[in-house]
Amino acid sequence: MNQEMTIEALSELPQDTYCLIDVRDAVAFESGHISDAIHIPRDSLYSARLPQEKQLILYCKRGLHSAEAAENLSRLGYHATYLAGGYLAWQEHKGSSICRAAEIERSLHKKFHRSIWSRFAKAVAEYQLVNEGDYIAVCISGGKDSMLMAKLFQELKRHNKVSFDLEFLVMDPGYHPENRKMIEKNAEIMAIPIQIFETRIFDSVYHVKNNPCYLCASMRRGHLYHQAKELGCNKIALGHHFDDVIETILMGMIYGGQAQTMMPKLHSANYEGMQLIRPMYFIRENDIKHWCNYNDLHFLQCACRFTEACAASDSAQTLSKRQEIKALIAELKKGNPQIEQNIFRSVENVNLQTLISYKDKDGKIHHFQDDYID
Repeated sequence: MNQEMTIEALSELPQDTYCLIDVRDAVAFESGHISDAIHIPRDSLYSARLPQEKQLILYCKRGLHSAEAAENLSRLGYHATYLAGGYLAWQEHKGSSICRAAEIERSLHKKFHRSIWSRFAKAVAEYQLVNEGDYIAVCISGGKDSMLMAKLFQELKRHNKVSFDLEFLVMDPGYHPENRKMIEKNAEIMAIPIQIFETRIFDSVYHVKNNPCYLCASMRRGHLYHQAKELGCNKIALGHHFDDVIETILMGMIYGGQAQTMMPKLHSANYEGMQLIRPMYFIRENDIKHWCNYNDLHFLQCACRFTEACAASDSAQTLSKRQEIKALIAELKKGNPQIEQNIFRSVENVNLQTLISYKDKDGKIHHFQDDYID
C-alpha cells in the first residue's frame, strides 16, 4: 500500500525532486489545475515516459483514482504517491484566507529557500544593503517583483539580528481604480501594511511625445525619494532583479554605446543622505514567476497607460528595447547556457588596462594613450 502525500508535506518538498501529475481528463485539467502539474490522463499513464529519478505525485478529483494509479506505478518500480483529498482538497487549502500569508511566508523558507530567499540574503550581505538603524522605504508598484521584495523584507526583519525599520510605500501615479484595488487586495492577502500616497504623474506625461517613459520613471523616482525622506527614511528599496541587471548591461552596449550596469546600491544625487538599494539583485525572474504561480498570486502586469495602448496592438513595432534584449539573450542562451552569468561577470571582471578609455568617479576621462610609451 503506497503512502499518501498531504498538501502540507507537498509544500515543503524542493520543486526539483518531484513530478506532479494531474490524471483527470482534459476538460477537468483545462478548467483548473495545481501550479506546476503536468497533465497525463489515467488511461495514458502507464504508456507515458515518466522520470525514474523523481518522486511521482499523482492527483485526481478526490484522491481515489490517483491512489490506485500510484499503487500500480509503485509495482512497476516507480517512487509514486498520491495527493490526499485530490484537487478539491488543494482548492480548499489554497482558498483559506486565514493561512494564506503564512503559506506564502513558509514557501520562501521551504520550497524557494535556495532560489529566492538565499539569493536575497546573499545580496543584502554581500553589498551591505541593510545596516543597523536603517529606516527603509520598500517601494511597491503592485507588480510581482516589488510585492515579493516586500514579503522578503518582512521576513528579513523577523529573522535578522540587525535592527532596522520598514515603511511599505505605494505611490498611486493615477492608476485605474481596479488596479489600485488589486494592489490593496494583494497587500491584504500577503499581510503587508502598505501606505499609499497619490500623485498625478500619468496625467502629466500622457501627452508628452518625446521620451514619456523616461520622464515618467524620473518623476516617480523623485516622488518616492521625497515621500521616503518626509517619513524619515534613509533608504529606498526597488525590486529590480538579476534579469533586469544583465539586460541593462546589454542595452547600454547595444543602444547606448557604453559599458555600465544597474548598481546594487547608490547614493541619491538630489536627496542628501538618501540611498537606493536593490536587494533582489541575484534573483532570477523565472523563479519569481514560479513563486507567484505556486502561491496562486496574481499581480499587476503593468498599469502604465502607454503600455496598455501598446498591448492592444498586434504590431511588432510595439516591442520595447528591453523586450528585444530579452529575446536576444534567449537566442544566445541556446548556444551558451552560461550566457547570463557571463554577462553579469563582465562587469565584475573589468580590466582598465584593456579599455580604450574610461571615466573615473569625478567624470574625468582617461585614455589609454595618456601614459602609453612607444
